[in-house]
Amino acid sequence: MTKFESSVKLIHYPQSSVYAKLSDLNNLRVIQERANDPAFVEQIKSSGQVPEDKLGQIQEAVAQLQFTEDAVTYPSSPIGAVTLRIVERDELKCIKFIVEGAPMAANLWIQLLPTSPYECKMKCTIGAELNFFMKQMAKKPLQEGVEKLADMLAMIPYGY
Repeated sequence: MTKFESSVKLIHYPQSSVYAKLSDLNNLRVIQERANDPAFVEQIKSSGQVPEDKLGQIQEAVAQLQFTEDAVTYPSSPIGAVTLRIVERDELKCIKFIVEGAPMAANLWIQLLPTSPYECKMKCTIGAELNFFMKQMAKKPLQEGVEKLADMLAMIPYGY
């Protein structure tokens, strides 16, 4: 399995709040709400993180996400429904996921480490079963993808 790791992100919320939000995927519906918030959309545009011509496509894709406590499903991918499902929770420290419906075996780990009572660090790791040729083609997109995922997770408001 080939692993791709994000850089470590500092989150200005307690580890317990971040874990509580991420360990129940229903809580990530906030992504759908923020995708249609004009202030947030303007922030994304001004940050340069997403090209303006792609923003509408991303908003449409986010609107289609389906959430349960243990899974997030994107029903309209070119290969059919793709699901990210929680398979293990290590309270406060780590959440492990598998990818279902993808053409390759893959997993995701979100690791959390407290830095103070009010902050924590987070790192995302993607593991994928790739043959030599796929590894060469997918290396850059997967590395960029894990970094963007970590950036997005670091931007979520974890306060209640």
